[in-house]
Amino acid sequence: MSERTATPRRTSGGEPSKRSLTERLQDTLSSAAEEHRANAGPAASRGSRVRRSAGRQPRRARLRLTRVDPWSVMKTSFLLSVAFGVVTFVAIFMVWSVLGAAGVWDSINSAVASIVEGDSGNSTFDVTNYVGMSRVLGFTLLVSVVDVILITAIATLTAFLYNLAAALLGGIEVTLAEDEK
Repeated sequence: MSERTATPRRTSGGEPSKRSLTERLQDTLSSAAEEHRANAGPAASRGSRVRRSAGRQPRRARLRLTRVDPWSVMKTSFLLSVAFGVVTFVAIFMVWSVLGAAGVWDSINSAVASIVEGDSGNSTFDVTNYVGMSRVLGFTLLVSVVDVILITAIATLTAFLYNLAAALLGGIEVTLAEDEK
């Protein structure tokens, strides 16, 4: 038993403190646990977060990324490009709906009619025949599908090329460090 637990604690007046048995036992157990942690060293504290003293530097680890799995890159890039395609399609749909509700297409039709026909007003021009909702959304869907295929292929090819370059040059080196809290 250590000296701290064997001798009774004294208050500032020199008399033993009048604490309950439970409080003394908790104090004894907590000081024993602190001693155990201090004596165990770094091997026992790997899994838990240990508070550092103010002067100690954070731990650092240098890692090297030498290989990227092309299959994982392909799956991830496919999902991200599909999400990007869906977002693009919805955004174009929203923009075209807002433009139609705001009367932009009618304004364009009347402006073109006044320029081409003059004051007669017998224009057969309709801008929605050229940039209507169905045409624009069809084109957007086509571009989104092509983007999904291209982005997936380019990302997978990039993973293969990175693996070749990392085999020759050693890969990317990254230094990880603990927070300084």
